[in-house]
Amino acid sequence: MKLHRKKPIFAIAVALIVGLISCQSTPESTTKSPGNSRSTEVGLPGKGVKVRPGSGTSVTGQFVSEILRIGLEKLGYEVEELKQLNTTALFLALGNDEIDVTPILEKVYANFFEKAGGEKKLQVVGMFADSEILQGYSIDKKTAEQYKITNLVQLKDPKLAQLFDSDGDGKANLTGCNPGLTCELIIDRHLKVYGLEDTVKQDKGEIEVLKADIITRYQQGKPVLYYSWNLSWLTSVLQTGKDVVWLEVPFTSLPGEKGKEVTQKDTTAGGKNLGFAVDKGRIAASQQFLESNPAAKRWFELVRVPFEDIITQEKLAHEGKSRPKDIRRHAEEWVKNHQALVDGWLEEARIAGKASK
Repeated sequence: MKLHRKKPIFAIAVALIVGLISCQSTPESTTKSPGNSRSTEVGLPGKGVKVRPGSGTSVTGQFVSEILRIGLEKLGYEVEELKQLNTTALFLALGNDEIDVTPILEKVYANFFEKAGGEKKLQVVGMFADSEILQGYSIDKKTAEQYKITNLVQLKDPKLAQLFDSDGDGKANLTGCNPGLTCELIIDRHLKVYGLEDTVKQDKGEIEVLKADIITRYQQGKPVLYYSWNLSWLTSVLQTGKDVVWLEVPFTSLPGEKGKEVTQKDTTAGGKNLGFAVDKGRIAASQQFLESNPAAKRWFELVRVPFEDIITQEKLAHEGKSRPKDIRRHAEEWVKNHQALVDGWLEEARIAGKASK
């Protein structure tokens, strides 16, 4: 009988020991698990949140948007494919909560911003380009010096206007913008308010084709007159001050209610009134999205791309590497080439996300 009693006691003792070991190991496991979970949440503050990015049709907008997308993905957001839209459709989508974020030119797009809901619905943050953005009218330096042309309004003179006549109708051909873009509307307004409609007309069309025509005419030694901005690859081919010069305008006049608020001081750079507001590349997003996603907001605030990198991207697109997958690849290469800088931005964004919890 004694033997039968010892077996249960031994079994009970073993069970107690195993139980104690289990009790000791369980708290350790439990402690690690929440720690890992919190670490994941901090590292991926956007986990489970969808982002719908948009951009205009410009290469610059697409390139910057892809850099933004890469960062959002690294923060854990579920980022949809980029929607490329013209300016009107882009702001309509932003105002109607169909997209969450897009790069913009702050002053040029001010009227569209207001129509999309303004500061009641939207917010502008960050500055994606590292310098001020200039837009205006350029002519070749040779013609400018030979005929002493410094101001666009001088082309009221039919003889001067005919210098830039490339289609034989007697009017100067001013190479302009794609139909529907803000710059097209501004140029048309300028021709009207400066009294130039009888001597100057805007050539509208696909911007890359128009740029190629400008270069061809310049290389043939013919006078050129065109609208451009300093983020275009064209500036690396026809350099301001060396090959071409900016023209002034007689006074500042921009369309829309917001245009009335723009003064000569706002459109002047280097002592010249260029007629277009000296601008900044910013990020526009819905108020609701930014308030709910402080990590994304901080990321938008920090991203800044050097001018020369944007111009390089524009040039690559001009050379045929303009498909969405090309621009995405170039954005990935840019991030890799600036990894330490980007990692620092991402860490700040994660901290902002953590602080909000």
